Amino acid sequence: MVAIRPLQSTLTICMKQIIDFLKRLGANNNRTWFLEHKAEYQEAKERFDAFTEELISRVAAFDPTIRGLTAKDCTYRIYRDVRFSTDKSPYKTHMACYICRGGKKSGYSGYYFHVAAEEGNSYPKGHMLAVGDYCMEPKALQILREDIMDGDGDFERILMKKVDSCFILDKSFQLKRPPKGYDENTPYIDLIKYKAFCLCYEPQTEEILSPNIIDIVAERFRTTKPFLDYINRSIEYVKDGNCD
Repeated sequence: MVAIRPLQSTLTICMKQIIDFLKRLGANNNRTWFLEHKAEYQEAKERFDAFTEELISRVAAFDPTIRGLTAKDCTYRIYRDVRFSTDKSPYKTHMACYICRGGKKSGYSGYYFHVAAEEGNSYPKGHMLAVGDYCMEPKALQILREDIMDGDGDFERILMKKVDSCFILDKSFQLKRPPKGYDENTPYIDLIKYKAFCLCYEPQTEEILSPNIIDIVAERFRTTKPFLDYINRSIEYVKDGNCD
């Protein structure tokens, strides 16, 4: 099968076809319908994989740690794990890639891009760009908190001055009280209360369908690299065995 390259002149068509398929899947989320439309799914997946390959190339231009990755290293299956969910619909209604050092299972923080049906079981319901980590190892989180406390405001300055203003730091997992070992007088305690450090942005469909979407996403991600480097520094410290 001939690979579908996400050339700038065709990106709007590619993204529209992906989103249209996801919308129809959201309205017909069952195995019978999916098998009848398996060829359409394969085409949408190929288009998204091609977009991912191009995005990897763009991100690698400013973040060499992700060079050599392929779409397979960064994308996910369409099938949902419904074992522990009250929602038994078998298929995801979004397509996503997570571009990070070593691939999506490496444990490093990275760049996440997500297009969705805007209905169905996708979270969020719409599209998303995200950078950071929702599941940091406790040792790495402790090192990161220490870095923030002792950093004389360097992490705060990265958030305020370097990161594209469209991103917000997700407060979903922010503690109401200081974590163990800290108190309300600890420097930068509002940041130290975070359990997950993830920048999020939810673009509108009009932006996703822009013929310049690959440039837009890559540039937004570029501004977050200092933030990501700061987080990955603590993860790398732990992986190197410095906390044993």
